[in-house]
Amino acid sequence: MMSPVRPLLVELLTEELPPKALNRLGQAFAEGVRAGLARHGLLADGCQAEAYATPRRLAVRLPAVLAQAPDQAYAEKLMPVKVGLAADGSATPALAKKLAAKGLENIDLSTLERESDGKQEYLVARGTAPGLALADGLQEALDAAIDGLPIPKVMRYQLDDGVTSVKFVRPAHALTALHGGDIVPVRALGLSAGRYTMGHRFMSSGAIDIPDSDSYVSALAERGRVIASFEGRRAEISRQLDQHAARLGATLGDDPEVAALLDEVTALVEHPTVYVGEFEEQFLQVPQECLILTMRLNQKYFPLFDPASGKLTHRFLIVSNMQVADPVNIVEGNQRVVRPRLADAQFFFQTDRKTPLASRVDQLGSIVYHNKLGTQLERVQRVRAIARGVAQALGADQNAADRAALLAKADLGSNMVGEFPELQGIMGAYYAAGDGEPADVVQALRVQYRNRCDAPVTRDTLTAAVLFIAERAETLVGIWAIGLAPTGERDPFGLRRAALGLISAFEQLAAGGWLKIDADGPLSLDGLLALTAGAFPEGKIPAETIGEVRAFIYERYRNQLIADADRNAVEAVIALAPPLHQVAERVRAVAAFAGMPEAASLAAANKRIGNLLKKAEGDIGQVDLARLVEPAEKALADAVAGLRPEAEAQAAAGDFAASLRTLARLREPVDAFFADVMVMADDPAVRANRLALLGQLHGLMNRVADISRLAQ
Repeated sequence: MMSPVRPLLVELLTEELPPKALNRLGQAFAEGVRAGLARHGLLADGCQAEAYATPRRLAVRLPAVLAQAPDQAYAEKLMPVKVGLAADGSATPALAKKLAAKGLENIDLSTLERESDGKQEYLVARGTAPGLALADGLQEALDAAIDGLPIPKVMRYQLDDGVTSVKFVRPAHALTALHGGDIVPVRALGLSAGRYTMGHRFMSSGAIDIPDSDSYVSALAERGRVIASFEGRRAEISRQLDQHAARLGATLGDDPEVAALLDEVTALVEHPTVYVGEFEEQFLQVPQECLILTMRLNQKYFPLFDPASGKLTHRFLIVSNMQVADPVNIVEGNQRVVRPRLADAQFFFQTDRKTPLASRVDQLGSIVYHNKLGTQLERVQRVRAIARGVAQALGADQNAADRAALLAKADLGSNMVGEFPELQGIMGAYYAAGDGEPADVVQALRVQYRNRCDAPVTRDTLTAAVLFIAERAETLVGIWAIGLAPTGERDPFGLRRAALGLISAFEQLAAGGWLKIDADGPLSLDGLLALTAGAFPEGKIPAETIGEVRAFIYERYRNQLIADADRNAVEAVIALAPPLHQVAERVRAVAAFAGMPEAASLAAANKRIGNLLKKAEGDIGQVDLARLVEPAEKALADAVAGLRPEAEAQAAAGDFAASLRTLARLREPVDAFFADVMVMADDPAVRANRLALLGQLHGLMNRVADISRLAQ
């Protein structure tokens, strides 16, 4: 008879859980319980976990759980027959002990089977074991789920007995475990399972009796004033935010931070209600980034923006955990709290404006960048030297690049950045604009901390691109040189991010026409890294650093491209480490070539040629046409000579796809050569001449990419 199938509910009621980890904890708890029950065969087919998480609870509901798992057939290989049975057929002490350990002490010895492994016979016990009861399976699943939670920081607390202590993310106060309407007798964190939970801390009264597992969500909502589902609360908050914003003729803005804040406030409330607050319009004279940051970061408010201009308004939305008929006290209380913070921002801004940004540069001499690389002022001098060199190479304004690099870190000494480090660069741009600095310098300061260049570089943004490149090059070379290259997941100085940013800058310089696809320069990665190393004191940069950083950058590019492009095409291009601004175009060309019918044969031939050339003794000389005797090798030499100028001209012009299409026309003479010609001939002169021909062919084939990487 099949065990009854009913919904199962498990809930841990706790103190307030860490908001930024709540959703992840809820999902992990639910999946941990589900996986544990599934391992024991206690879930009906297709049973999926429903996760619930609020600031004070983690819960899971599984809609189809068996009271007992199905019986399981077992086969226990015990021991060799000669060890387990005495001469009279009775069990030896060793077998008796083994059977007792397996819970088979009452088994009839005549039912034991004998199986041979080819060397000796073994005793095997076969039978059917009763399936695990839900209480036992849930206990194991619950213990494993709790142990496996991605807890950001564990705390130890004492239980009510005053003696026992346990470890968990926050103190737990109740455990609910219901199979249908029946309590499952399990324990966790010193708690015994029951059917009671608590609702909203202020809007519900006392404990809530959960009659059965299907009533959990409705009981919490109706009697506890709690929306149990994280996604449900998030959707309700979003709906109310949009409703209020629309009513006020405003918008929440399109900043990604809005979604992150929405997740955070969802983890802070159990019964969300949105109210409208406002502040004095005089505060709008402060740069809006300051006001936005303090409202979002410190107060968890949602600033509102004018939909036409995108400018900040003097209104904001409050997500409260209380629903009241008259919210005046809640609104006024929040307005009183935010006003001093806005006043602080106003004071910092006005005070900072009294000191020109350029006057703050000398202060950087007292701020340590890294004890092995000196102060921020020393770093600024290095970035200035790099920026001037990059500007010269690109034909940019060297004075503007130098000025941007000089001022880039000056706002680190300002009051505003001291209070809000997240505003580095942004505040420098405001202060530079107020000081009358050139527009391109201001723009360079504003965007210097962005992760990547995301638009083609124009004349107006060229100074910004120069500073962006110089700063990242200095970081990569300097940090790498002192032995702090990324390891595993550790990358405290963001070198992976710096490398990807540098790559994006080269891509956008090409998109803007500053780097031509058909040219290696005027700015190359090798030239940039050499320029950067020269900006450091002599002897500071080990000789191997440049090569290692160069390889690291190409490896990051490889990993980035593989996510969206054909892996073999990427490998083929990166193997040559071509100019950074040509990589993407070469990958597209190679991916198209890989789809041609000629590609597989030529890739295999290229790989074979590479192996043959490795066996060559000494330098490979020039082809002597007089020594070509076989028709197939003459035909190949003619084909290479005929197609080489066309293919190389196309590659030199940046038309990599056309160059590879031209190369495809070599398939027939290449196939015929390897079918009819013995490369490693006995005559050394003939062998050397054929290798020379293959050397020419190999160079032509690998003009765009190492196409041997396309061979499967």
